[in-house]
Amino acid sequence: MKKVIALSAVLVMGALGMACGDSAANNANATANKAVANAMNTAANAMANAANQAATAANSAATAANAASNSMANAKPAGNAAAPAANASNTNVNKK
Repeated sequence: MKKVIALSAVLVMGALGMACGDSAANNANATANKAVANAMNTAANAMANAANQAATAANSAATAANAASNSMANAKPAGNAAAPAANASNTNVNKK
């Protein structure tokens, strides 16, 4: 994220340089400045895409971890299923 901010700052400085640059007669510098700005814009877009992909991967991992955690929290040992039935059969044994 810091790199994206730094690249954006460089793009802003380039735009200011183009806006406050030489006269319109100096087309060579304007063309070079536009090429540099386009290259920096492409780099900023690539960094933003990489950051988005990393965030998506992190979110997917967090979702999988939460699902596993929920499964473990809700899991019951196999013996618990038979215990209520065994207890139910003993409830009326000694009553008269």
